[in-house]
Amino acid sequence: MATAGTAKSILVTGGSRGLGLGIARKLAASGHRVVVVARSDSKELNAAIAAARRAKRGALHFAPFDLGEVDKIPAFVRDLRKQFGPLFGLVNNAAIGFDGALSLMHNSQIEQLVRINTLAPIMLTKYVVRGMMSDNAGRIINIGSIIGFTGYSGLSVYGATKAAMLGFTRSLAREVGRLGITVNAVAPGFLDTDMTHGLAGEQREQVVRRSALRRLASVDDVANAVEFLLSDKAQSVTGTVLTIDAGATA
Repeated sequence: MATAGTAKSILVTGGSRGLGLGIARKLAASGHRVVVVARSDSKELNAAIAAARRAKRGALHFAPFDLGEVDKIPAFVRDLRKQFGPLFGLVNNAAIGFDGALSLMHNSQIEQLVRINTLAPIMLTKYVVRGMMSDNAGRIINIGSIIGFTGYSGLSVYGATKAAMLGFTRSLAREVGRLGITVNAVAPGFLDTDMTHGLAGEQREQVVRRSALRRLASVDDVANAVEFLLSDKAQSVTGTVLTIDAGATA
């Protein structure tokens, strides 16, 4: 757990709800100064910010920004560094998903998927990693998906964006490793969330039966993996993909 003297600033995108918020909460509870990026806040995020303030351990801050406005990313990163100081960690979690057959998907949806899921995190990383290179330290974690290497019918474009981030992770790790920066990815499978509870009973059971552990991974499982990759215990881990899927792809 980070102490007041060792607390580091960590940027988490898409952190107003769901997996991103779970990651942000976990890192704040570990004593880090977490900056959550999203287009708008949420009741859940505001409650988490208040809880972190009461706990007096780490801290949660909200920085509103639309990552789809790629041309504004350089100025946004400059402002973040002025406000929060050097960024030690970046968790590229924000993503969108449209399902449907490629042949029927509207071009605008394809462009939006690629822009938010691939172009935006690459551009954000470009400007954040410059500061890390100056500091000779930093951790970049890209949240992928097992769909990026297993495939899934109806998610071809989404799968393509996630596969791209895995290739980006491995190549960037080699590019910046000599400067003390690690780059890794976490690939969740189906998670035990409200979304999967909404699956038809038999469909959910099929997913559970396919996993080696006969259960779904949780948001907390993924958050624990991110926390590990940001810690000193993972100082020699880079260019790898940590799969959190309860053994669904075993």
